[in-house]
Amino acid sequence: MGDTREQVRERYARAAQRTAADDCCGSGSASGQQVFGIRLYDATDLVGIPLRSQDVSLGCGTPLDVADLREGERVLDLGSGAGVDVLLSARRVGPTGFVHGVDMTEEMLELARASAAEVGATNVEFHLGVIEDLPLPDQSVDVVISNCVVNLSPDKERVLREAFRVIAPGGRIGISDVVAEDRLSVQERVERGRDVGCVAGALSRSEYLHLLESVGFRDASVELTQPVADGMHGAVVRAARPAPEVRS
Repeated sequence: MGDTREQVRERYARAAQRTAADDCCGSGSASGQQVFGIRLYDATDLVGIPLRSQDVSLGCGTPLDVADLREGERVLDLGSGAGVDVLLSARRVGPTGFVHGVDMTEEMLELARASAAEVGATNVEFHLGVIEDLPLPDQSVDVVISNCVVNLSPDKERVLREAFRVIAPGGRIGISDVVAEDRLSVQERVERGRDVGCVAGALSRSEYLHLLESVGFRDASVELTQPVADGMHGAVVRAARPAPEVRS
């Protein structure tokens, strides 16, 4: 697990230093469709977001729309990178809400903190840590988001267990990720990942649903969106932590 994590850390540290997202994941699928990076976002949403963060956005979707963030909510972004989704979330939840970002790459955190200072975001905090062992208390957030990061973890079940731990009852997870079709074997996923580095560790759709349910989430769904390789797709993943039962 350590070797995989270190490879990911080194890749994203290089991306932060180069400020060129296409060098990491590639800009599109074999069909030429844009599947990674800042061009997936609505340009109007990005007005005011510093270019230092936009230039190293490496995601495969827009998790803010997936999670349907609301004013006053507490949010956690897993693998927050240079902070684009944290800053956009901070706008959505407003001054009564708060957004945490967790990332294991110091170079990315440096960019994120500089961007937050530049825009004067006071309802955000960035933490150095790994998504398999989150540096936040139990039940401390309402929503967990993430953008093409969970598939990179060597222990995805632990990531989802940690997400469940920090979400308050009645909260939810809404993330963008890369997911494999059920027909692909593990070896076939690895082979396709050699061509597109950010998809090498993707779960299948049925595996994702099983893990979400097994750690305690309910109402789980995995919607495949755009192709990123043969049998591999960007996906929208949603689930909820059940609220306590009300006894009469």
